[in-house]
Amino acid sequence: HRTCFSLHLEGNMLDHFSELRSVEGLQEGSVLRVVEEPYTVREARIHVRHVRDLLKSLDPSDAFNGVDCNSLSFLSVFTDGDLGDSGKRKKGLEMDPIDCTPPEYILPGSRERPLCPLQPQNRDWKPLQCLKVLTMSGWNPPPGNRKMHGDLMYLFVITAEDRQVSITASTRGFYLNQSTAYHFNPKPASPRFLSHSLVELLNQISPTFKKNFAALQKKRVQRHPFERIATPFQVYSWTAPQAEHAMDCVRAEDAYTSRLGYEEHIPGQTRDWNEELQTTRELPRKNLPERLLRERAIFKVHSDFTAAATRGATAVIDGNVMAINPSEETKMQMFIWNNIFFSLGFDVRDHYKDFGGDVAAYVAPTNDLNGVRTYNAVDVEGLYTLGTVVVDYRGYRVTAQSIIPGILERDQEQSVIYGSIDFGKTVVSHPRYLELLERTSRPLKILRHRVLNDRDEEVELCSSVECKGIIGNDGRHYILDLLRTFPPDLNFLPVPGEVLPEECTRAGFPRAHRHKLCCLRQELVDAFVEHRYLLFMKLAALQLMQQKASKMETPPSLENGDPPSSESKPEDPPAPEVGSEEEGSSASGLAKVKELAETIASDDGTDPRSREVIRNACKAVGSISSTAFDVRFNPDIFSPGVRFPESCQEEVRDQKQLLKDAAAFLLSCQIPGLVKDFADHAVLPMDGATLAEVMRQRGINMRYLGKVLDLVLRSPARDQLDHIYKIGIGELLTRSAKHIFKTYLQGVELSGLSAAISHFLNCFLSSYPNPVAHLPADELVSKKRNRRRRNRPPGAADNTAWAVMTPQELWKNICQEAKNYFDFSLECETVDQAVETYGLQKITLLREISLKTGIQILLKEYSFDSRHKPAFTEEDVLNIFPVVKHVNPKASDAFHFFQSGQAKVQQGFLKEGCELINEALNLFNNVYGAMHVEICACLRLLARLHYIMGDYAEALSNQQKAVLMSERVMGIEHPNTIQEYMHLALYCFASSQLSTALSLLYRARYLTLLVFGEEHPEVALLDNNIGLVLHGVMECDLSLRFLENALAVSTKYHGPKSLKVALSHHLVARVYESKAEFRSALQHEKEGYTIYKTQLGEDHEKTKESSEYLKCLTQQAVALQRTMNEIYRNGSSANIPPLKFTAPSMASVLEQLNVINGILFIPLSQKDLENLKAEVARRHQLQEASGDRDKAEEPMATEPEPAGASEDAASQPPAAKDPPSLSLQG
Repeated sequence: HRTCFSLHLEGNMLDHFSELRSVEGLQEGSVLRVVEEPYTVREARIHVRHVRDLLKSLDPSDAFNGVDCNSLSFLSVFTDGDLGDSGKRKKGLEMDPIDCTPPEYILPGSRERPLCPLQPQNRDWKPLQCLKVLTMSGWNPPPGNRKMHGDLMYLFVITAEDRQVSITASTRGFYLNQSTAYHFNPKPASPRFLSHSLVELLNQISPTFKKNFAALQKKRVQRHPFERIATPFQVYSWTAPQAEHAMDCVRAEDAYTSRLGYEEHIPGQTRDWNEELQTTRELPRKNLPERLLRERAIFKVHSDFTAAATRGATAVIDGNVMAINPSEETKMQMFIWNNIFFSLGFDVRDHYKDFGGDVAAYVAPTNDLNGVRTYNAVDVEGLYTLGTVVVDYRGYRVTAQSIIPGILERDQEQSVIYGSIDFGKTVVSHPRYLELLERTSRPLKILRHRVLNDRDEEVELCSSVECKGIIGNDGRHYILDLLRTFPPDLNFLPVPGEVLPEECTRAGFPRAHRHKLCCLRQELVDAFVEHRYLLFMKLAALQLMQQKASKMETPPSLENGDPPSSESKPEDPPAPEVGSEEEGSSASGLAKVKELAETIASDDGTDPRSREVIRNACKAVGSISSTAFDVRFNPDIFSPGVRFPESCQEEVRDQKQLLKDAAAFLLSCQIPGLVKDFADHAVLPMDGATLAEVMRQRGINMRYLGKVLDLVLRSPARDQLDHIYKIGIGELLTRSAKHIFKTYLQGVELSGLSAAISHFLNCFLSSYPNPVAHLPADELVSKKRNRRRRNRPPGAADNTAWAVMTPQELWKNICQEAKNYFDFSLECETVDQAVETYGLQKITLLREISLKTGIQILLKEYSFDSRHKPAFTEEDVLNIFPVVKHVNPKASDAFHFFQSGQAKVQQGFLKEGCELINEALNLFNNVYGAMHVEICACLRLLARLHYIMGDYAEALSNQQKAVLMSERVMGIEHPNTIQEYMHLALYCFASSQLSTALSLLYRARYLTLLVFGEEHPEVALLDNNIGLVLHGVMECDLSLRFLENALAVSTKYHGPKSLKVALSHHLVARVYESKAEFRSALQHEKEGYTIYKTQLGEDHEKTKESSEYLKCLTQQAVALQRTMNEIYRNGSSANIPPLKFTAPSMASVLEQLNVINGILFIPLSQKDLENLKAEVARRHQLQEASGDRDKAEEPMATEPEPAGASEDAASQPPAAKDPPSLSLQG
C-alpha cells in the first residue's frame, strides 16, 4: 500500500523508468533501500486512489460497470481454488464419495433456460467493509496559509465504528486534524500520529479497518493474477445483478474531471494522440528486440487511444462535450475532446447524396476503419494513417480520429494534395504519394491507374479517388478516407448496361443495396487471387504438356482437358490438381506446380514457346502483366462520377470483367465451400458472433447471410446443417432488429432510455400481446415544460414517438428488413411464431440483441411466455454501453513463432513444437502484456501438448490460465470459453480431480444451452464427456441420460452410419454392462459392430475389438440367465455368488475420454520406440540437409482436427508417431 518512494542502491537513487537488468552494479546480494519521498498534490491523489483500489480489489462493480478494463471471471467458483495442488490433497479422492448430481436445468431434455446461474455467487464478493466513507473533504483546496505549512488536501473518513474523522494529506504524510463537517480547524488531533501511508494511519484509528484490511489483502493475494489484471480493451457484460450504490470519492472525481492529472505521465497534461501514434510507428525495426519494442509501444498507445476515444464518444452523445460548430444543427456538429476529433455518422452537406445519403454515411466509417487496418498491416515506412475508432452508442455512430497537425487551420481544398474531395470531379496527384502508395499496391492488389479530372487532364493514382493525401505541419504524409480501399461488390451494385456472369444472375443478382459503398472484403480478394494463381498454373502446365506431347507426337490423356472459363465450375476447388493421370495425390500435384513455377521462373523467357504459354495463361486469368502472374484491381471502376481516359478503355474493360468474375467467385466458390465446411463440421459456430467470424474469414460479407441460409436450406445435407440454420436465422432476426433499434433509439431523450429500451425488448421478445410504454417524467412534472418544448434542440424528434410501437408493428418491420437487407423471407409474425417455426430460444435472442446493441439487463429470471404481464420493466434495463470497433495491432514475430510451432506439432515433432510455442508465448507477453486473445490460443495449445507428453500438472496450470483469460477477454459465455472449460475438465479428470471435472463440464453444458440450445454437434461431445465421467463414479442412470442424448445428437449430425455413432453405441453398451442389463448392452454393441464392419471392413482392428466385446457380453448374459434359472428352480435359498457390478477403471475411462476428444496416444513396444527414435533422427538429418523441404511430402505427417472431430481415433493407421489427431483449433 505504499506509493511515492524511491529505490536507492549504494546511496544512488535509481531512475523510476529503468529496468532492473539495466542497473549498473546490481548483483546477487545487493541491497535496495526504499526511501519515502515527500508528497505533492499529484502524488497524494495517486496514493488515495491506490488505497481506494486496494479497498475495492475484490469488488466486482467495476467489471459490471465496464470501467478501467475490468471484466468478469467465474472459474474460481467451480474449481474452489483446488487446481494445481492435485498432488497433495487428492490421493484418496477416488474413494471419497462425491456429489455428482447436476442441477435440474442442465439435464438432457430440460426445457428451462435460467439466466441467474450465468453469474454464480462468488464467495469473495461478500465485501469485507473496512470503512464506511472515504471521500474528499469540502474544505479543499487548502487556503494559502495552510499551503505554506505543507497541506496538500483534506480527506473525510467515516470508520466502520461510525467515527467521523478529518485527515490532512501533507508533504510529509497523513495525520488527523480537528476539522468537523461545519468547522475548519487544521491543527493536528490526537492521537498525534503522522504516517507516510494512509493505511497505517487508518489502522491506528479503526480496529475493524485493521482486521478487515489484513483479511482483504490476504484474499486478494490468493486470487489468480489473471482474475485481476486489466484487459487491453474493455469487455462489457450484458447482465449484472442488482448492486448497492456505494459512496466512492475517486469514482465521483473521475466522472467530472477527465482524469487528466492522473493517467498522463507526460508534461503538458493532455496527450497528443496523433504524435504518439505516429512516433511509435517510426521506431526502428531492424532486429527482433527493436521490433518487439516497437510493437509493444504501438499496441500500448493504441489501447490507450481506444479507451480515450470510447470515453469521448459517449460523452459527445450524452451531451457533455461542447461542439466546435455549436450554431449548426445537431447532426452536423463536430467535437474535439482530449485531442481527438469526433464526428457523427450522418450525411452532412449532402456529401454522400449519390451513394445513399445517411445510410452511406453510417457505413463509411467502418469501411474507412477496414482501410486503416489494412494499410497499418502493410506498414510502409513514411506513409501515415490516422488513429481511428468507430463507436456505436445509443443509436448513433461516432467516428473518433486523431488530429493531423495543422489541419484545423487550413481549408480542405488547400490541404489535399492527392486524391479528390468530391468523389472524383476534381482530382489531384503527387509524385511522393504515388511512390509511397506504389509500395502498398502489391500486397493490397491495387492497380496503378489514370483518371480524368474536371479539366479532362489525366491524373495518375494508386488508390481510389476518395483516398486523400495531406501533408501535416509535422511534414508527415497522411492518407485518410480509405473507405474504398477494396473493389466494389457488383452483386450489390446494379450498373445500367452491365451484365453479370450467369452464376450471379441465377442467384438473383445484382440487387440494389441501400448504399453504393458495398465492397469486397480483403479475405475475398486474397482468396480470389489465389484461386486465379492455381488456374494460371493449371493452364500453363496444360499447355507445356501439350507442347512436350506434340514434340513426342503422342498426346497424353488430359484430366482437365479444356481450360476452365471464368468461374464456370462452381465445384472447382481452390486446390491444385494439375495435369495428367500419373499424378495420384494432390500433394504431389502441388509439388509439380512448384516445380513448374521454378521452371518458368528460371526460363528467363528465352524459349519463345514457354513465353507464349505464359502470355496465354496470363491473358486467361486477367493478369495485368503478360510475363508473370499479377492480378490487381482498380478500386475506381464503377465509381459514379469517375471518368477514365480513352487510351485506357481496354484496361477498363478487363478490370470490369475481373470484378464480375470476383463477384461470381464469391457465389460459386466461397459460399458453397463454406456450406460444405459446415456440413463436414470442419467449423462449428455456436452463436451469431462465431458465425459472422467464420463467414468473414472466407471473405463473405454479412449481407450475404440470406444467400448462405438459402443454400443451407437447399443442401442435400440439410439435417446435418440444422444448427447452422438456427444460428443463421437468429443472427438475421437480431441484426434486423438492431437496424430498427438504432433509429428507434435516436428519438429517445436521456430520461426515457430505460423505459424505451424495456418497451422495445417487450415488443421484440415478450408474449404479452399489448405492452404499454411508461412515459418518463411521471415522477416529476415541471411547470415550465410546455414552454421548453417549443425551444427543443433540432435533431431531437418527437421524443415520445417510440412509445406507440406495438409487437405486431415491430415484427412486421423485422420481416421487411430481413427481406430488404438480407433478401430472406421470414415466416413469422410474432416472436412466438419465430420460436416455434425455427426452434429458437428467447434467452438466446435476448443475449444476441444485448451484445449487438450494448444493452445491460438485470440478472433475474424473465417470464418471456407470460400472456398476463410484459417480461421487462424499466427497472430491468441497467445500462447501455458503447459498441466499439478498432484496429487490433498484431505481434508479428510472435505470430510467426506460433505458426511454426503449430506446423511442427502437426508433423509430430512435439518437443520442438512446444519450444517454439513457449517462445511465441514470451513474445506475445512482451508485446500485448498478460491478457490477449492470441495468448489464450497459445496457452491452450501448450496445455494440450503438455497433456499429450504426460505432464498433467503443467497442462492444468496452462489450461486454467487459458480459461481465465478467455472469460476475461472474450466473455464469460463466449463459445471459445465453453471450449476452454471442456479442455480443463479433461485435464482435471486426468489429475483425479473428479468433482471439479464434473462441475466444469456442467458449467460448459449450461453455457451451451444458454448460448444455443441442446441440438448442437458440440453437445454430443460434451454429453459423452459427462457420461463417461459419471460412469467412472458409477452413476450409471445419470450417465445413460447423457450418453443416450449424445448418441441421438451424433446420429442426427453425423448420420447413423458414422464412426462417431459407432463409438457412441459402444459407450452406452459399457454402461448397460455395468448395470448388468446385458440385453440392452448387446443391442447397442451390435449396432456399433455393424457400422465398423461396413465402414472399415472385417479385418480392421476396431471391428475385431467390437466382435470380442460382443462375445464377452454374450457370455456374461448367459451366465446371468443361468443364475436366474437357478433361483427359479431352487427358490431364494439357492447358493449363488452375489452379482458383481464392475466399475470401469479410471484408466479405461480416461482412454475413452481421450478418444472422443480427438487425442490419441498410440501404445508402442520397446522395439517400435527404438525404430521411431532412429526414424526421427533420420528425418532430422534430412530436414537439416534439405532445409525443411516440402511438408506435403512428409511420410508421417499428422493432421490437426477441430476438437472432437477425429471420426474415431481407431480409423488412423497405427504407424504414425505420437498423436495423429491433435486438436489444435478446438
